[in-house]
Amino acid sequence: MRPWRQEAQRRRPAPPPPRDSERTIFIPRERGIPPGVRWPAADPDVLRPYDELATRMMPRISAEPIGERLPEVQLDRPKDDQQKAPSLAKASGRMAIATLTSRITGFAWKVMLAWVATLGVLYDSFTVANTLPLIINELLLGGVLTSVVVPLLVRSQDDEDGGEAYTQRLLTLAITVLGVGTVVSTACAPWLTGLLMDDTGDADPQLATWFAYLLLPGLLFYGLFAVLSAILNAKQIFGPAQWAPVVNNLVIFATIAAFAVVPGDPTIVPTQMTDPQVLVLGIGVLTAMVAQAMFLVPALRRSGFTFQWRFGLDERLKEFGGLAAWILGYVAVSQIGMVVNTRVLTGGAAGGPSIYSNAWLLFQLPYGVIGVSLLTALMPKMSRAAADGDHRKLVGDLSYGSRITTIMLMPVSAVMAVAGPSIGVALFALGKGSVEDAERLGQALAVSAFGLVPYALVMLQMRVFYAMKDSRTPTLIMCVMTAVKIPLLYLAASVLDPVNVVLGVMMVNSLVFVVGAVMGQVWLWVKLGNLRSRRVLGVILFTVVASGLGALAAALVAQLVPNLLGDIGTAWVTLVLQGVVGLAVSFGVLIALKVDELAPVTRRISGLLRRG
Repeated sequence: MRPWRQEAQRRRPAPPPPRDSERTIFIPRERGIPPGVRWPAADPDVLRPYDELATRMMPRISAEPIGERLPEVQLDRPKDDQQKAPSLAKASGRMAIATLTSRITGFAWKVMLAWVATLGVLYDSFTVANTLPLIINELLLGGVLTSVVVPLLVRSQDDEDGGEAYTQRLLTLAITVLGVGTVVSTACAPWLTGLLMDDTGDADPQLATWFAYLLLPGLLFYGLFAVLSAILNAKQIFGPAQWAPVVNNLVIFATIAAFAVVPGDPTIVPTQMTDPQVLVLGIGVLTAMVAQAMFLVPALRRSGFTFQWRFGLDERLKEFGGLAAWILGYVAVSQIGMVVNTRVLTGGAAGGPSIYSNAWLLFQLPYGVIGVSLLTALMPKMSRAAADGDHRKLVGDLSYGSRITTIMLMPVSAVMAVAGPSIGVALFALGKGSVEDAERLGQALAVSAFGLVPYALVMLQMRVFYAMKDSRTPTLIMCVMTAVKIPLLYLAASVLDPVNVVLGVMMVNSLVFVVGAVMGQVWLWVKLGNLRSRRVLGVILFTVVASGLGALAAALVAQLVPNLLGDIGTAWVTLVLQGVVGLAVSFGVLIALKVDELAPVTRRISGLLRRG
C-alpha cells in the first residue's frame, strides 16, 4: 500500500459509536442470585430461559442507567465505591441463602407429603391440580411479563413521575386479566383436569377436579406475585421476592401437618370434595399462594409506590410486540408438551405423576445448586459481548461455560445414574411411603441422569440466543424438541408396562434435551462460526472417562454395604458412600489429568476452606 494512502487511513476518524437507542446493555442482578428464582415454582416441563431476557437485557435509555456498572469495571471506581463492595457482596450472600433455602424447603414439603399420603392416587391428583394455576398463569401472563413488561418497567423510571403511572396501569391490567382468567378457569375445572388426565389409567379425574376447584383461585396470586416481584426488581429491591417462596413453603409444611392429623386415612382416596383431607390440603395450599403474594406488599409500600386503579394500554408495550409474539409461541409450544406429558403419566399406573414430579425436582437440583451459580458469573460477559457485537469474545465465553458445565455436572449425573434407587428409598420410603414406589422414583431418576448435562447446555445456549436479541431461534428449537417428544411419549406409553411408563417419560425428556443441545450447537455454529468445539469435545472426553470411573467405584461400594439397618437405613448408608466415593474418584481423576477448567473451581473451594 502506498505511503500516502496509509497516512490517510491513519488520519481517518474512527466510526462513531452506535446511538444509545440502538445498543443493548446488561442489567445485572445482585450477585449470587440465580436467574429465574423470583417465580413461584418451576413447572416440570417448561424451560424458562427467556427470564434471562427480562432481567438482563434491554435497550439503553440513558447515559448511565440502573446497573450500568459491570463487575469487570469495578476496579476503575473511586475508592468510596470500592469500599461499598463488601456490603454488596454481603447482600448478595443473603440473597443466595434465600435462594438455597427456598429450593430446599420447596423440595422438603414434597417429600413430607409423600411420607404422609404416599406416592399414589391422592398425590397424583393433587400434583395435576397444583400444576393447573402455573400453566394458565404462564399462558396468560408469564411470557409477556418476562419478555415485555420488566424491561419497560425499568425504562418507565425515566418518566417525570418515576414510572408510577405506568406501574399502576400495568398492575391494573394484570389484576384484570388474572381475575378474569381465574374465574373462567375455575368454572372450567372439570374440562381442564380432563385435558391433563387420561382416565384409562389408574388416575382419579374426579379427585383432581375437587383439588382444582380449591387451587385454581391461586392463579390470581401466582400472577400477582410475579408482577409485584417484577416491580420490586425494577426498583432493585430483590430480597422480599427471594424469601416469599420460603413463606409459601412454610405454610405448606403446616398444611401437611394438619392433613396428617385430620380424621381418616391419608392413603385412602377421599370420596367427596367436602372430605376434611381434601379441604385441608386444598385450602392450605391456596393460603400459601396468598401468603407468598401478600408478603411482597409491605416491601412495595416501603419503596414509595402507591396503587390506584388506572385503566388503559401504554404505547410503549408495542415496542417489543414482535419479540413477545415469539416468546408467546415458545410458551404455547412448551405447554403442549406439558399437557401430553401429563396425559401419558396419568394413563399409566398410580403414582406416575407424583413420581415424575419429584424425580424431576431431584434431576434439576444439581443444576440449580451448581450449574446456575457457576454460569451466573458468565452472563455479564456474554451479554456485554453480544451487545458490542464481539462474537469472538461471546464464543469464548460460551465455550468456557460449556466446558465448566460439563466438568461440574457430568460426574454428578454419573453418580445419580448409579445411586438413583438409593436416593429414592432414602428420601421417599419414610412414613407411609412404600419402598416399591420409592425405588421406582429412584429408577426414574437413574434412567434420566444422562440428560443433566444436555439440559444445562440447552439453558446456556438459549441465553446466548436471547443475549443476541434473537427470540425466534429458541422458539423454533422448542418446536422441534416438542415434535420429537410427543411421538416418543406415546411410543413409551404403548410399549411399556403401566408401572414403567414414568421411567419411559423421564428417559424421553432426557433424550429431548440431547436433541435440543445438538440443535442449539449447530444453530450457534451457523450464526457465530467456529465455536471452539474441539476443546469442548476434549473436555467432554476426559470428563466421560473420569465420570465412568467414578460411577464404577460407586457401584462397587454399593455391593459392599450389608443390609443390617433395614431398607431405609441401608439406603442412606449406601447413598452417602456412593456419593462420597463416586465424586471423589471422578474429580480426583480430573485433577490427575490436569484439566485446566477445573483449576478455578479448586482454587475457589480452597479459598472457602481457608476462610472457614
